[in-house]
Amino acid sequence: MFPAKKFAIIPPKQATVGDVSKDMAKLTKRDIVVAISNQTGMVQHEVFEVVQKTLDHITDSLAKNVAVELRNFGVFQPRLTKPRVGRNPNEPGSSFVIPPRATVKFKAGKIMRQRVEKLSRELKDASEQKSVASQ
Repeated sequence: MFPAKKFAIIPPKQATVGDVSKDMAKLTKRDIVVAISNQTGMVQHEVFEVVQKTLDHITDSLAKNVAVELRNFGVFQPRLTKPRVGRNPNEPGSSFVIPPRATVKFKAGKIMRQRVEKLSRELKDASEQKSVASQ
């Protein structure tokens, strides 16, 4: 099928560690398609079809109440929320029951969790350095 390669997908607008702004970069499906296409030499249209079919299959599985486990990435699990009491702030004293609904829970895999924790430490250190410099 595909050779076992590790892909480094870098979004076009990558935020630096010290830049903790509201307008942080985001990775889109298009960015993924372009990066894989550039690294494999495949046509972008073909890569798009593969990525889209992968996402469709994940969505279909979750809609059928089947968990999706992607090793070293994470696990998507469909779950039902509990019914809870809601209140209207405009009408004090009135309350109503919010019915249960299906949602998707994501649990990050070990490698992803470690890499994000590393980013968390870097952002915290950069924030502390910035506050010390401003004093």
